[in-house]
Amino acid sequence: MNDLILIVEDEPKLSKLLSNYLHRSGYEPECLENGIDVLPSVRERMPALILLDLMLPGRNGIDICKEIRTFSSVPIIMVTARIEEIDRLIGLELGADDYICKPFSPREVVARVKAVLRRSANQKPAGEASQLHLDEERLLATLYGNELELTVVEFKLLTFLAANPGRIYNRSKLMDQIYPDQRVVSDRTVDSHIKNLRKKISAVSPDTELIQSVYGVGYKFDAQLNVRILKE
Repeated sequence: MNDLILIVEDEPKLSKLLSNYLHRSGYEPECLENGIDVLPSVRERMPALILLDLMLPGRNGIDICKEIRTFSSVPIIMVTARIEEIDRLIGLELGADDYICKPFSPREVVARVKAVLRRSANQKPAGEASQLHLDEERLLATLYGNELELTVVEFKLLTFLAANPGRIYNRSKLMDQIYPDQRVVSDRTVDSHIKNLRKKISAVSPDTELIQSVYGVGYKFDAQLNVRILKE
């Protein structure tokens, strides 16, 4: 079991305090102060979770989070000193798992860490990488190594959503992607394709919800999953 928690915080007293509380809770904390050091550490150590401060010397937390999401689905809790920043961070669709505002109780941080790790563990099968492979040349989609057996339209729909994780698309936009010839079909056709996609995904991994409904708007792809798209 990986118990490594990476604390990225440039206030030594605060990082030490968090480190002590996490250690008492059974985790293995490691502290970094400079944003430049984060990506090499993540690639080398592959932590179980990252506590990532927004304002850092060397490189800011927003850029770090964006780049981490290009190669890893490691859970990330963003930390900011201003509560008004949280709405902006969410709007940026960084793919962070949670946000917390200073000042905070160290016990609250530990509780958030436990909750995010528990949620992350429930989202993927034990012992398997959280990953979706999409091969555009062969129209082949595999989830956790299992083929999804999609139709051409279902593959196009899944690939478009997966290439834009976290973004919300209405039915009209999705129709343009799967029917570029602009044929006349009902908006509800998208709902039917989404339903079939979910059924096939559930058959491979019952607890995995890749495509989420946004009430009154449309659909979005779960940004927490690692995706590899092989182009034609």
